[in-house]
Amino acid sequence: MSQPPKPTEVIYLSRPSVFPALLAFGLAAVVVGLFAWWPYSVIGGFMALISLVGWLRANRDDLGRMPRHQHTDTAPIPLSVSPPPE
Repeated sequence: MSQPPKPTEVIYLSRPSVFPALLAFGLAAVVVGLFAWWPYSVIGGFMALISLVGWLRANRDDLGRMPRHQHTDTAPIPLSVSPPPE
């Protein structure tokens, strides 16, 4: 039984983060504050803004560690455009 070939492309995943959950919680607080008490909206908006900035900075760092180009051994799939039906 032969072994499968080693992959030629590398998949990069971002690190786990709490920022998406904080963003969702902040936006939910904004919506609750619209119907309940306005300080909830202010606190939620501040929390959403801070978590969005943190999330974007974390993603910038993750993108910085990715390689610029990957060498592939496979041929690209050609794009064939068919003419419109007459």
